[in-house]
Amino acid sequence: MADPYFFGYGSLVNLATHDFPDPHPARLKGWRRVWRHTDLRPVAFLTAVPDPASEIDGMIAHVPKNDWAALDEREWAYDRVPATQAIAHPLTHAVEIAVYAVPQDRQNDPSNRHPLLLSYIDVVVQGYLRAFGEDGADRFFATTDGWDAPILNDRAEPRYPRHQQLKPFEADFVDDRLRRLSTAIVQSA
Repeated sequence: MADPYFFGYGSLVNLATHDFPDPHPARLKGWRRVWRHTDLRPVAFLTAVPDPASEIDGMIAHVPKNDWAALDEREWAYDRVPATQAIAHPLTHAVEIAVYAVPQDRQNDPSNRHPLLLSYIDVVVQGYLRAFGEDGADRFFATTDGWDAPILNDRAEPRYPRHQQLKPFEADFVDDRLRRLSTAIVQSA
């Protein structure tokens, strides 16, 4: 029987945000990330969408206690999609890997009412810097769509529940890459 694993492509890449067992860098082929809002959450967040010309770095981890139902509950705004054949990883034993993605019919563009959170972006980029280095973090920005959405600067009072303190060079890296993308940063009220 194959061990159950899942592929994380956002905050789950940051190992400081969770304690999922047996994490390993991996790559998902045929998908790309996009910022989306749904009626399920008040702010925009990352999802993965099929894209045959793209591949994204991420992290696989073992499903705790082999309990998909518990993980599905944690990832309640997403559907679990089988992805074993699309993922390159270092494991040598049989695994079953899924990726979580927002259903297409629930996806909307972010807006001023439903912005991206800078504290969320910070967590994701910190994870990519630590797992994949600066080149990997740059690939994160390049393989993610939706940077034209408004970004709420909530660093002083983070709204993202798993926010992390950034080192100065990490914050500078995020700020520099967002400037290069000409993103619209709005101040927290």
